[in-house]
Amino acid sequence: MKYLVTSAIVAATLSACSAVDGNETTFDSEAGSQITTGDFGRATMNNRLVQTGELDYTVNLARRFDAEIDTTINFAFNSAALDAEGRATLNSQADWIRQFPEVKFTVYGHTDLVGSAAYNRSLGLRRAQAAVNYLISQGIDRSRLAAVASFGETRPLVETESRERRNRRTVTGVSGFVANNPLVLNGRYAEVIVREYAPSATAISGGDRQ
Repeated sequence: MKYLVTSAIVAATLSACSAVDGNETTFDSEAGSQITTGDFGRATMNNRLVQTGELDYTVNLARRFDAEIDTTINFAFNSAALDAEGRATLNSQADWIRQFPEVKFTVYGHTDLVGSAAYNRSLGLRRAQAAVNYLISQGIDRSRLAAVASFGETRPLVETESRERRNRRTVTGVSGFVANNPLVLNGRYAEVIVREYAPSATAISGGDRQ
């Protein structure tokens, strides 16, 4: 009985050591065989972003952008041409982006699962470039926009190998700050909050109070 209890304890200990940050590994694997994807190597950068307020501002602004603006446009099969609906969505994105001259955005291109991976990566990038070029035509500075990332067919919204319009898309998102922008580098990001939020606040008149 003693041996059974001991074996159970050893098994429990080994099972506890078999997972690191949710990634399965073996107890006797060699050192360095598992690659960490955490923030260990980015501690200094994260500390600077927190101290200046840039990290919170970036996250909050990204959430606000996603909540207030349609970030996605769709495409016809095997096409990177913008249709009327896509241009209307990009017009709304451009209007929103103009409010934040210190912020950079990235447009990510996607395709459906039809075609080769290499062709779809190229097509996804062309779609992202089409969206970026349209935003530039609406007065957004080229230095604030990137179309360097294409996920091709690797991140479908709908898991199907058939043609699927919802998978043929670009997605625009907040990605960082324009280099040397004084609103960011001196840590005075609160100026942006005052600029955007304070004017929208409305005082409650005495007659409106409950």
